[in-house]
This record gives sequence, C-alpha cells and structure tokens, in this order.
Amino acid sequence: MDTRELICLNFAEVRRRSTKVWLGIPEDKYDWKPDADAMSCIAMVRHMIESQYIYQQIAIHHGDPGELITPWQDKPLMSIEQEIEYSKLYVSAFMDWINKLSDQDLDEIEVVRPALNQRRKLGDYLLRIAYHEAIHTGQLLSYLRTMNVDRPEIWD
Repeated sequence: MDTRELICLNFAEVRRRSTKVWLGIPEDKYDWKPDADAMSCIAMVRHMIESQYIYQQIAIHHGDPGELITPWQDKPLMSIEQEIEYSKLYVSAFMDWINKLSDQDLDEIEVVRPALNQRRKLGDYLLRIAYHEAIHTGQLLSYLRTMNVDRPEIWD
C-alpha cells in the first residue's frame, strides 16, 4: 500500500466509524448538548462534515483559500442521514484529488496558514484533517454516554 492509499484508508476508516456513531444518535436527541456553550449533536455532525470540506480546500490551495463559501453555508441542518448523503460528493472528489498526488507532493508541498502561524507538509496536514473528525466523534460518544443512550460498537 502506498502513502496515498494509506491516507485515503485513514479517511475512510475515520468516516466509517464516525458514521456509526452519528447514526447511533436518536433523532429526539439531535439538539441535545451537555451545556449552553457546547455544540448540539447535529451541529457537531455538521461541523465535522463542513470542516472536512474547509480543510480540504485549504489543502488543495496549500493555504487559506480566501473567501470560501461552503456548500453548507446558510443550509439548514438536516437529518444525520441527509447530512451524510449530501457530503458524499465532496468526500469522493477529495479522495480523487488525493489519489492524484505523488509521494513527492505529500512530502514537499507545504500548507501555510500565516494567521495561525502554521506550516505543515501536505501529507501531515491531510492526516490532521481526519484526526479532527476522530476527536469530535469521541466527543459524540461521550455525549451518548452522558445521555445514557446505547453507544454503537466502533471497535471492529
């Protein structure tokens, strides 16, 4: 397996496990949040999906893409199933883009975000995108535990 395949596998595995958690949220709990300052369950799912799109645009542009309008901007929250379905086209396009990269691209292209004093190799940056989703998926598992809702089995 080459580097691109491993990066795509990592994205696919994170999304597969996230999807199990997301679909485990009962519809009547979509708006639940542990405190007033936290994101609701459905807002966190949207945040993960939309953030992946934002981060992929940053990766594609090797830095901040300027005035980015996401496909979710001003779009009302949907059901979790609809959120997942709506994201598939963008995820697929991103995986296609990753598969066109060379090992040299992954190692030599830098993603530079001066406002955050951030400079990362493209391969490193791509792994961090998936990590962001994994962290928030863990938060949602904690939400489910706090709500005393059965948690999906993600460790297969």
